[in-house]
Amino acid sequence: MDRWKGRVALVTGASVGIGAAIAKSLVQHGMKVVGCARNVEQIQKSAADCVSSGFSGTLIPYKCDLSVEDDVLSMFSWIKVQHQGIDVCINNAGLALPEPLLSGKTSGWRTMMDVNVIALSVCTREAYKSMKERKIDDGHIININSICGHRVINSADAHFYTASKYAVTALTEGLRQELREAKTHIRATCISPGIVKTEFAYRLFSENPEKAAATYKSEKCLQAVDIANTVVYVLSAPPHVQIGDIEITPVDQSM
Repeated sequence: MDRWKGRVALVTGASVGIGAAIAKSLVQHGMKVVGCARNVEQIQKSAADCVSSGFSGTLIPYKCDLSVEDDVLSMFSWIKVQHQGIDVCINNAGLALPEPLLSGKTSGWRTMMDVNVIALSVCTREAYKSMKERKIDDGHIININSICGHRVINSADAHFYTASKYAVTALTEGLRQELREAKTHIRATCISPGIVKTEFAYRLFSENPEKAAATYKSEKCLQAVDIANTVVYVLSAPPHVQIGDIEITPVDQSM
């Protein structure tokens, strides 16, 4: 990770869970990390924790609603002015809503697409522009996907979310192909976790906290730090190594 010290990373959805763990880990390794979310209070607390822990990098909170393109474009403009641009983009933000295919609300489906697919694509495009205009040829774009981007589980509440994550799988592979055609050595990686103990299930089943709790009690879960460690592993690979897609699951997970 030495070559990343002092360089700039963007982590979306950095307020809690996997995003917060990734942001802290990159700061610990000496990076300047712009952590964005709609609620930046938690990121501000994480930034203070990084300072008190003596980490060599810096965590910079930025308030951004990723479902609003103008917000995203303003964020990239701000990063350009304040930090020249970004070298690493971690598309972590994502959400699931319990909206089955036969009875779900269109608004819920649209929200999932706006965040899980469109926002990810906008951030990817703007990150590439930032790297290209500064002639950064060793940048990295990492999409935090899901095991649901590779398998359809038998749960009506998760089917539309699953479709959005299949899109992330396709987008990451398409990105790799376009980067090669552009004759750049910028890399693209997809990390697809299984069940991770975060606030995710509690948001998905916000009206049924017992169901959310049962999700995490059913088997031993991954922790957010496991995904952060995977991001560090990917970034630590030599520049000539392309890590495509990593599936990371608990040993006992059946799917």
